[in-house]
Amino acid sequence: MTAELIHRLHFAFTITFHYLFPQLTMGLALLIVVLKSVALKTGSEKWDRAARFWGRIFGINFVFGVVTGIPMEFEFGTNWARFSRLSGGVIGQPLAMEGVFSFFLESAFLGLFLYGEKRISKLMHWFSAVMVFLGSWISGFFIIVTDAWMQHPVAYDRLPNGQFEVLSFWQLLLNPWGLLQYMHNMTGAVITGSFVMAATGAFYLLEKRLDEYGRIFLKVGVIAGVISSIAIIFPTGDLHGKYVARNQPAAIAGMEGLFKTENGAGMILIGQPNEETGQIDNPIVVNDLLSFLIYGTTKAEVKGLDQIPHDQWPTALPLLYYAYHIMAGLGTWFALLMVLSAFLLWRGLLYKSRWALWALLLSFPLPYIANTAGWMTAELGRQPWLIYGLMRTSEGFSNTVSASNGLFTLIGFMGLYTLLGLLFTVLIYREISLGPEPQIVKAVHAD
Repeated sequence: MTAELIHRLHFAFTITFHYLFPQLTMGLALLIVVLKSVALKTGSEKWDRAARFWGRIFGINFVFGVVTGIPMEFEFGTNWARFSRLSGGVIGQPLAMEGVFSFFLESAFLGLFLYGEKRISKLMHWFSAVMVFLGSWISGFFIIVTDAWMQHPVAYDRLPNGQFEVLSFWQLLLNPWGLLQYMHNMTGAVITGSFVMAATGAFYLLEKRLDEYGRIFLKVGVIAGVISSIAIIFPTGDLHGKYVARNQPAAIAGMEGLFKTENGAGMILIGQPNEETGQIDNPIVVNDLLSFLIYGTTKAEVKGLDQIPHDQWPTALPLLYYAYHIMAGLGTWFALLMVLSAFLLWRGLLYKSRWALWALLLSFPLPYIANTAGWMTAELGRQPWLIYGLMRTSEGFSNTVSASNGLFTLIGFMGLYTLLGLLFTVLIYREISLGPEPQIVKAVHAD
């Protein structure tokens, strides 16, 4: 195993584990605002307690997100020093703004939301929830803008010493790739929050306790879930996919397993990519669909890998292909399940349909898998480039850090993060077991 591979695995592991937490906080932030808005408008104590409950869940996620996110900042210098030295003048600016502006905004108002309710008015408490939402979503924006520049470099110049500098900060922030990726990513975060909230509501109803809160969680989770599950496909996924096809044809070809350029290219639903033979084994294909989705006509030509130099093919082609299909398949399931759940909710049948409640409950881990697969698709599709078309991954890692040292720290992180994962699970299970009315539940258990 080379040092480059170890460094890639190291960063992939830490960022994948870290993103388990922000996707839920960003999704819940919006839903907490919804809960607080209904509580403020109606004066309902139930909706207020529901918001407080999810505020505690948010707080736990936030802490673990911070703990697992800090090491990644250091990894830019320890594992990817050459990349940081050359591109730090560009990526350092949005990363610094994420910390200085959005992180402090989110953390300050989260403290006010969790611990200041008795000291401020109801309107101010609602405002603190809105500020937490804005802070978390602005934070996501700055992070995605940073990644988008690596995917689609804009507004830069290269100095004689090889370093990159920003020509226009506003063009950097308004990178079209970043705007499309941001909409798609945040929609995915709302899906995660919606499924977690709906699954918790289903859990309470199946256990036949805290029924009122179970209905609130299901109602908010399903309504937000059906909107976001449709939006993740169209328009956000559709627009982002078309932009990727125009700017990263190798990525689209790898995602779709398109080894040969075709007029009227079909979309492969199921199959196994075979790099040796340059074809898909055992395919199930919808004819002409890929050409239509990308270019709006069934006869359009879609560039295959045969028109791309082999050294510019995605370096983990099968993994890219499977990650994309897992993401797309789960996205289809989310839309189907949430549309059906919304129909049952509209007809007043959802709360008593145990099969639907079980489906929602058992589906709560799937958005985590889909979001992870989506990020894998984006990052694997960019390979072998670290900065697309400008710097290859082999040119950016820290060549003075040996593979053995990198592997040692990777194993250490895996052990530490396993313990953090267990602690997180215990804390979340405790909060869900206590529910939005912990004092009442304790009294019942005592009896």
